[in-house]
Amino acid sequence: MENLRYEYPAKRTVTRRAHVGVVGSGDLEVLLTPSPNAHAEVVIRTSVDGYEHVWKSVLDRFFQRYDGAVKLELNDFGATPGVVLLRLSEAVEVSEGESA
Repeated sequence: MENLRYEYPAKRTVTRRAHVGVVGSGDLEVLLTPSPNAHAEVVIRTSVDGYEHVWKSVLDRFFQRYDGAVKLELNDFGATPGVVLLRLSEAVEVSEGESA
């Protein structure tokens, strides 16, 4: 089990929480919470050790496009980089959606 933490600059306020995905075989749970800080904080709990360079690469790519001030909690059970980007995009979409 590995725990990783990253920070990225943020320019935009986010007002809604989001929860997407599940912790299960080959999947990823993403919890997105608005942050009062001027940065995005990412906390990863992964069952797969030794892939910090892959996580950093995927997150660097994501945060080139996304500038929200959020706290992201990622609970991973072996998700591929493609699934990680998909879940992050889904969380952003949910957080930016209209209230029901």
